[in-house]
Amino acid sequence: MDLIQLIILALIQGITEFLPVSSSAHLILVPLLTDWQDQGLAIDVAAHFGSLFAVVFYLRKDISRILIAGFDSIKNKEVATQDSRLFWYLAIASLPVLAAGFLLRDIVSTYLRDPLIIAYASIGFGLLLWYADVKGKRLRQINSINLRDATLIGLAQVLALVPGTSRSGITMTAALMLGLDRISAARFSFLMSVPIILAAGGYESLKLIMSDLSVDMVNFAVTALLSAISALLAIHVFMKFLDKVGMLPFVVYRVVLGVVLLFLFI
Repeated sequence: MDLIQLIILALIQGITEFLPVSSSAHLILVPLLTDWQDQGLAIDVAAHFGSLFAVVFYLRKDISRILIAGFDSIKNKEVATQDSRLFWYLAIASLPVLAAGFLLRDIVSTYLRDPLIIAYASIGFGLLLWYADVKGKRLRQINSINLRDATLIGLAQVLALVPGTSRSGITMTAALMLGLDRISAARFSFLMSVPIILAAGGYESLKLIMSDLSVDMVNFAVTALLSAISALLAIHVFMKFLDKVGMLPFVVYRVVLGVVLLFLFI
């Protein structure tokens, strides 16, 4: 794969991974709309770990605090803090999509990578995000999340298996509908992404190790680095301006993308 293509794919992965626009949809559409070859498993692994590094670095203080509190709660079950509860809520919220991803991976890869499905999901879930942003009370902060919230947001995350839905988009939608403010909804969504990206990257790494594919380490390193840098910048800018601009720019983008895909593929 040529260096320009590699750079563009890494930037697309990094920028779209945490914005509510669906990174999986964009990575499916690039080969469909160009003559480029599929990027291959090694590049997917590199892009995933670049994105993972970005979100872990951005949330490093929160993650460190939550992990310490969570492991402390395992050793001392009588002590419960908000951070230890968040640890368990994040674990609970991750279970539905991990189980569904494992059980439905063949169906997703075979039947759901259709551009028309991406178009309908992009428009439909984009409008749902707009509704949640407008109608959500936005009175609650991340520290108010409870078991019911974590369960419902985790169940909503299963819908992200459909390309075009957006994992961050659907989890923020659910959180906003439950009354969380925008920053808290985004922060909880980003925290939820850590175990999911880690599981997806680990699964792809295992497949790569078990395959006979050779890995170009230069391409791997370039992809991981660019994915990490672009994801980190995307998260920073998104969080900085989220309260000022809301979700409308992403909703408009999703609807326009969906309409263009319907025009091209119907």
